[in-house]
Amino acid sequence: QNLLSVLVIIFITKMLLLLIKKALLKVGKLKTERKEDLYTLNKIIAYIIWVITIGIILNVLGIRITAFLTGSAALLVGIGLGLQQTFNDFISGVILLFEGKTKVGDILEVEGRIMQLKNIGLRTTEGIDRDGISIIIPNSRIVTDKVINWTHLDEKMIRFKVQVGIAYGSNIEKAIQLMESCAKAHPDVAKTKPIEVWFTNFGDSSLDFELLFYSSDIFPVERIKSDIRRCIYREFSQNNIQIPFPQMDVHVQK
Repeated sequence: QNLLSVLVIIFITKMLLLLIKKALLKVGKLKTERKEDLYTLNKIIAYIIWVITIGIILNVLGIRITAFLTGSAALLVGIGLGLQQTFNDFISGVILLFEGKTKVGDILEVEGRIMQLKNIGLRTTEGIDRDGISIIIPNSRIVTDKVINWTHLDEKMIRFKVQVGIAYGSNIEKAIQLMESCAKAHPDVAKTKPIEVWFTNFGDSSLDFELLFYSSDIFPVERIKSDIRRCIYREFSQNNIQIPFPQMDVHVQK
C-alpha cells in the first residue's frame, strides 16, 4: 500500500510539473524576450516541488525527517560546507532571475572582458566574447563582483576613445582635423553626437591625443576602432605627420 501511495504521489507531482511547464510556455509565447527567464523559473519551481515531494514520500514510508536530520547532523554539516559555493551560486541565480537587471542578450564587462550573455542557468551564466569563445562564470561573480552592463543605458549611444600619438614638431591642427574626418567618415560612428579630439599630454616621445566618438554598436566596437586607426595612419602618411616610437639616446663619455 505504501508503494502504491508513493507511485501516486510521484505521478501527481509529474502531472503538476507538466501543467506548470505548459502554463509558462503560454506566457513565453506572449513575452518572447523573457523565454530564458521563464525556463529558469520552471527549473526553480521543479526543484522546490520535488523537495516537498520527497519529504511527503519519506513521511508516507514512516521515516521521520526530524530524526533522520538529527542523526545525520554531522554529515549534513560536512555536505553543507562542501557545497557552500554551489548554494551561493544557486541563490545568486535566483537573484538574477527575479531582479531582472541582467538578462539574456545583455553585454557585460567582467574583469575587463566583454561578453554577450547567451544563457543564465541556476548555477552558472554562459556568455560569448568578441572572439566567439564561450565563457562560463558562476552566478555569484555577477551578483557580488563589479560588473559593467553596457546595455543598461538611458541612451543607446556610448562614447569610445582612440588614443593617438604624433611626433613633436607636427602640425597639431592638421592632425586633429584628419582624426576627426576619419571618425566622421566611418558609417558606424554616430553623426548626431559630437566628435572631439583632446590634447591629453606631452609624452616622452609623442604629443598624446584622444579621439572621442559615439556609437551604438557596442559589441563590435573594437572593429570600428581598428578601422579608424587604419584611416588615421593612412591620412597621417599622406600628410607627412609621423607617429613616433619610443627612442632612447645613449651618451658615452670618454
